[in-house]
Amino acid sequence: MLTRTAHRTLTEQLAERFAERIRARLLPVGARLPSVRECARQQGVSPYTVVAAYDQLLAQGLVEARRQRGFYVRDIGQKTPPALAGQAQAATENIASEGAPAAAEAGPLPSGSHINATALIRGMFHQASSKPQPGAGVFPPQWLQEARFMPAAVRKVTGSRALQDGSLSYGEPLGDADLRNVLARRLAELNVPARPAHIMTTVGATHALDIVSRTLLKAGDPVMVEEPGWSVEFARLDALGARVLPVPRGPQGPDLDVMARYCEVYAPKLFVSVSVLHNPTGYCLTPGSAHQVLQLAQQHDFHIVEDDTYSHLAPVHATRLTALDGLRRTIYVSGFAKILAPNWRVGYLAAPPDLVERLLDTKLLSTLTTPSILEKALALCIDQGQLRRHAERMRLRLAQARARSVQLALEAGCSFAAEPAGMFGWVETGVDTDMLAQRMLDEGYLLAPGALFHASRQPCTLMRINFTTTQDAAFWRVFQRVVAQSRSR
Repeated sequence: MLTRTAHRTLTEQLAERFAERIRARLLPVGARLPSVRECARQQGVSPYTVVAAYDQLLAQGLVEARRQRGFYVRDIGQKTPPALAGQAQAATENIASEGAPAAAEAGPLPSGSHINATALIRGMFHQASSKPQPGAGVFPPQWLQEARFMPAAVRKVTGSRALQDGSLSYGEPLGDADLRNVLARRLAELNVPARPAHIMTTVGATHALDIVSRTLLKAGDPVMVEEPGWSVEFARLDALGARVLPVPRGPQGPDLDVMARYCEVYAPKLFVSVSVLHNPTGYCLTPGSAHQVLQLAQQHDFHIVEDDTYSHLAPVHATRLTALDGLRRTIYVSGFAKILAPNWRVGYLAAPPDLVERLLDTKLLSTLTTPSILEKALALCIDQGQLRRHAERMRLRLAQARARSVQLALEAGCSFAAEPAGMFGWVETGVDTDMLAQRMLDEGYLLAPGALFHASRQPCTLMRINFTTTQDAAFWRVFQRVVAQSRSR
């Protein structure tokens, strides 16, 4: 709670709290601030204090007042002048008694505006508190520390001539040959027919996705992406100037009727899909849907990028488009950040032979090549079976965490919009999760509200939780209290 002091007024403290979160992008562009009345109740201050604080935010160009609707976070990178201070009072007269706007009033994202994902990305680097973070996208550090074989592999690699050889040259453009050989064997286990010459290492899976997009797309090209989906992918494609076409994702796979209409009207160049343990729903593609998606790709001449980031957490027999297609129209992307260490940044892609050289040109233009030392160490971990055994332990531990987290979520009055699977749960809360995320941040918890997983930022009652960080009953008690307060206003 805010505390009155001789040096800083309540108004200054409140304005600074919002300003810090906006500048850190923990409150993303387009997010709606609480109404004056609601904020005053939450913070235990008078409405006049809130009006004065919002006035300061307006003067700093951090928010804008929309008549009859409230205050919204501005894009601080825009060149347009900030709203004038004093507008808060006029807006307050219209909205102090208003609640959250209806979805229809919020409207879709205007054409050409930036799709915002930085709240989720920056949350990866921002520790809201020492508490487990429900919105986290990776395993807790304590879990990953169990992979003690990795430092040993690095010591072994650097203790040889490889350290000098790897440091004094750029290395192989496609990536370390040893790693590409073991990756080819790994892909064969998934029935993906990729030779080492068709595999290229990257700086994480996100880099692999970026290489594919920059190679196959130009500004204005339409791209189909599953929705809900990874907000970083929406934002990245938007930043490249692509036209993002959201395809609803269901339990069986993408909405084939929507895809067919897009193909007829827009002739998309690319379809980006997470077939296995889809983020955020946890859905896995069925063979029937996969077959029809590949038929559409053949009929309408587009490529498919299959993001298999969670492959180490999924069954080997899970349906993958790349396995059915045989790397003809599909490009396979994966990495090791989720299962081993986020900061190792080792990813890879497997592509049709006729695309490899074009993709390699793009890689060379962006990073020249990738660090061979970590790649050699990773190849050693895979070749000796250490990664496989580690993944088995992590899957078992994740299953136990998922069971406990699901039980606590249900006891807290939530339901699941998708059958719980993998690392993430797609949870129905019954309240606006943008507003909920702001309240929970005051309590030290960073959430991943559902609006972040849609191409158009609209009010949403869903949120994504990480099963490994929501086993704490204390979080769910705070969650219940905050939700109850939100419903009683």
